[in-house]
Amino acid sequence: MGTDVVVEDLPERSPGTRRWLFADQLGPHFLDGPHQPVLLLESTDVFTRGRFHRRKAHLVLSALRHRAAELGEQALYVRAPTYREGLGECGEPVSVCDPTSYPARRFVRRLEGVQVLASRGFVVSERQFRTWADARGQRRLLMEDFYRDVRRHHRLLMDGERPVGGAWNYDHDNRSGPPKQAALDVDEPWWPVEDDIDAQVREDLDRMERDDGVEFTGRDGPRRFAVTRREALAALRRFLERRLEQFGTYEDAMLAGDRWMSHSLLSAPQNLGLLDPLEVARRAEEHGRANGVRLASVEGFVRQVVGWRSWTWHLYWYLGEGYEQRNALGATTPIPGWFGDLDADAVEAACLRHVLAEVRDEGWTHHVPRLMVLGNWGLQRGYRPAELADWFWRNFVDGYDWVMTTNVVGMSQHADGGLLATKPYAAGGAYVDRMSDFCGSCRYDPKVRVGEDACPFTAGYWNFLARHREQLAGNHRMAQALRGLDRLRDLEGVLHQEAERGAEAP
Repeated sequence: MGTDVVVEDLPERSPGTRRWLFADQLGPHFLDGPHQPVLLLESTDVFTRGRFHRRKAHLVLSALRHRAAELGEQALYVRAPTYREGLGECGEPVSVCDPTSYPARRFVRRLEGVQVLASRGFVVSERQFRTWADARGQRRLLMEDFYRDVRRHHRLLMDGERPVGGAWNYDHDNRSGPPKQAALDVDEPWWPVEDDIDAQVREDLDRMERDDGVEFTGRDGPRRFAVTRREALAALRRFLERRLEQFGTYEDAMLAGDRWMSHSLLSAPQNLGLLDPLEVARRAEEHGRANGVRLASVEGFVRQVVGWRSWTWHLYWYLGEGYEQRNALGATTPIPGWFGDLDADAVEAACLRHVLAEVRDEGWTHHVPRLMVLGNWGLQRGYRPAELADWFWRNFVDGYDWVMTTNVVGMSQHADGGLLATKPYAAGGAYVDRMSDFCGSCRYDPKVRVGEDACPFTAGYWNFLARHREQLAGNHRMAQALRGLDRLRDLEGVLHQEAERGAEAP
């Protein structure tokens, strides 16, 4: 990967200026010294620009205000309608680490008296990634290649020049379906204890809804995720000590009675900037080596933190702002009201009803329900990719534009024509049945394609393949699935049935 370099020749450090921290830059690694003065801005207009999940609004404001409380007189905390007005109240030059979206970057670069530094919080710099990607020439950009080079560069899970255990990737050991029991035999995640700051945020959000006409999606409830550095470290320790061992085995499985399973719940504090990913990966490796933790679980977790997370971040910038508008499959269906409103009660299909309810109640569900239930449904129904990415961004507590653009437009919706994923992540009810316990309680049968008992995911899968047969014909990974279309005697019935379903909730 080479040595760390700055982005666009901007200075990397500016310890003498007041550091403006966005709400996703709240960790100590976004400062150039322990005593650097800080500016924290809370825009009172932000929630008037479209609907966000109530849990997300609470988490972000709580994190911002907790950081101000921690810093005390070191921080200037300004509430103003807009960032521009807040900066006017600051009245002095500031520096800021490059923000995490295209609109925010354009904004900070137009401001006078603002020094923009290179982005932070990822395992390699944007310049390093661009150099790596450009050097590949005509070779395909593969996350696995990037991940291996990151591990070599940072000496993560390495024994000399070889990966620990002799293999780079233990994904084949981490694909178990759900166990027979209703919940994993694993300790609970770390849970925060709310304080006066949380209570005040909740009162302010209530007032916004009551007096300012602000509308949120989802339901309010107790805060589930860390909002301070101390809380984030406590959550990390709990995961490593009590939950990491089982993480890998069931990381792709889904249980109706266990929404958290053995997942870390660290994506939200990481994306608030409270934990540095390299720090998280090193602690996981150290704990795994010292305690003999199952290597496939340690490697699987490290791959998520320094592999996929950094990969999607860098592709967001490398592929350019127009990437979000890619639509290789020509998906034009607007998101229906029941889906956009998180109206799980309108849905009869057990898997979709359950996952949509998790998003409604928590603003979170783990990566497999996101990809193989919500994303799979949107792919089958032809939801507009950019609109679906925006829906994910607004409704997930760990969602940001950089996270959801590549994950949804590229991986989930295959709207980039296969740049991120070599085949569409489309699957029928058989996959959901194999990887979850949802189907046993469902009124639909995953084996049935047509009729009152027909699984909407199974029928939707074949309808998707038929609709895009010509576009997918050149993809060798889809050849077997496309041949299956010719064996379906009831294909015409499937197509008619799914056309009749339209935008109705299944």
